[in-house]
Amino acid sequence: MTTISVVYHAGYGHTARQAEAVARGALTVPAVTINLIKVEDVGAHWDNLASSEAIIFGAPTYMGSASAAFKSFMDASSKVFATQGWKDKLAAGFTHSASQSGDKLATLEQMALFAAQHGMVWVSLGLLPGNNSSTGSLNDLNRLGSNLGAMAQSNADQSADQGLISSDLRTAEFLGGRVAQAAQRWNAVSVPAAA
Repeated sequence: MTTISVVYHAGYGHTARQAEAVARGALTVPAVTINLIKVEDVGAHWDNLASSEAIIFGAPTYMGSASAAFKSFMDASSKVFATQGWKDKLAAGFTHSASQSGDKLATLEQMALFAAQHGMVWVSLGLLPGNNSSTGSLNDLNRLGSNLGAMAQSNADQSADQGLISSDLRTAEFLGGRVAQAAQRWNAVSVPAAA
């Protein structure tokens, strides 16, 4: 059994819907279990993160970076960092903002650097950009053209139930499935410990 944890913050619910989509995608892969963890509840789930083969990070992009609540989780992981407790686990990320750009790439870069500090191995989105030609549309997967992780965008005046575009949720599902498949491949080979 492969265990994937999705640890996320959602200020207004949009990123929670994205997290649920990531989890759905991961669950399409046989023999996968999911821990869906809000950063507010992470104190009770450090052991779940420790026993996961992969951790997928999610946060809204506020003012050009991950939300303060997600940053608090990052800072709280310093004890895990000190022991390299997540070393060689797979990592990936997703984010949401109201603007088309919203500087979401900066948030994904922040997450990837955080994963690198923990000695984790980052899994990219693995999709070509969508919606970037005369035949493209908002219905394309990866419509926002990200490579580092899954991005989503919805209008600031729409709730999480109204605003998220289906293709963004399907892109998040794709990321979840990709990470789950990668975790199974990554962990299929037993690597001898370094001397």
